[in-house]
Amino acid sequence: MNRRINREIIEILNEIPRPTTKDVSLTKRKIAEKHHLKKTPSNSELISCLKSHEKSKLLPIFRRKITRTISGVAVVAVMTKPWPCPQKQPCAYCPGGPPYGVPQSYTGHEPAAMRGLQSSFDPYLQIKDRTHQLQAIGHNVDKVELIVMGGTFPSTPIEYQETFIKRCLDAITEQQSSSLDEAKAYAATSRIRNVGITVETRPDWAKLEHVNHMLHMGITRVELGVQNIHDDIYTLVNRGHTVQDVIEATRTLKDAGLKVAYHLMPGMPGSDFQRDLEAYRKIFTDANFKPDMIKIYPCLVLGGTRLHDWWKQ
Repeated sequence: MNRRINREIIEILNEIPRPTTKDVSLTKRKIAEKHHLKKTPSNSELISCLKSHEKSKLLPIFRRKITRTISGVAVVAVMTKPWPCPQKQPCAYCPGGPPYGVPQSYTGHEPAAMRGLQSSFDPYLQIKDRTHQLQAIGHNVDKVELIVMGGTFPSTPIEYQETFIKRCLDAITEQQSSSLDEAKAYAATSRIRNVGITVETRPDWAKLEHVNHMLHMGITRVELGVQNIHDDIYTLVNRGHTVQDVIEATRTLKDAGLKVAYHLMPGMPGSDFQRDLEAYRKIFTDANFKPDMIKIYPCLVLGGTRLHDWWKQ
């Protein structure tokens, strides 16, 4: 029944010389009313009923969230399992962690975190699920960039890191490799190519030994938890590293040929608008910094953090 109705919609759209997304909505509504359906068929359901010769005409108007692959690359986020913070005590503002069943610095409500929870943080299942989702809504997944989320990846056990990356690559290549090196070899010639791998880390976990291991695993970009560049703020929130660590980490990563993204956090305790503005101006103009890209995460007061306790007081 459902397939017959989906085909009816497709055939009507095929008769329109240049159908638009508006035509799709109107046709779905019309057919739903005709057959007294409780809901209109989804675009992914229509895509699953397309014949090969119909895809070039109709797939572009059925495709949802076109920005997901607008560059030709499907960006797929994968979440590591919860590991303790590498510090004895997390930063004052930092949520999550093993006691909460989610990775450190995450709330568990992020889309990638929720997908991780649903698959027990199995990297293979997470990537398979996400690529199937993208294909179901009309995206061509032939180039994949991996974003490994979950906190300070280099602080997890070496064996876990390598197994995690291996399983990620196995999911992309659809192979069952026996080692990380074999997984990388398959990835070099697979139908679906891995075009980049990003991991997150702290400045004090981006020393030369960590960076060399990143290169061995095939990492191409590193997101560095900088937050701000004031040592007094780092001390106040128990950040556990200094501005000099940021400078050294940036230099080491760039010298290794890795792309560097800074995580920046305006509104931290001990800061204000003017201090944040001065810090960001310096980040963009001082050669000690100058990241390739930035991500901005405004400081939030979240339950279960020391910052929340300070706020209550």
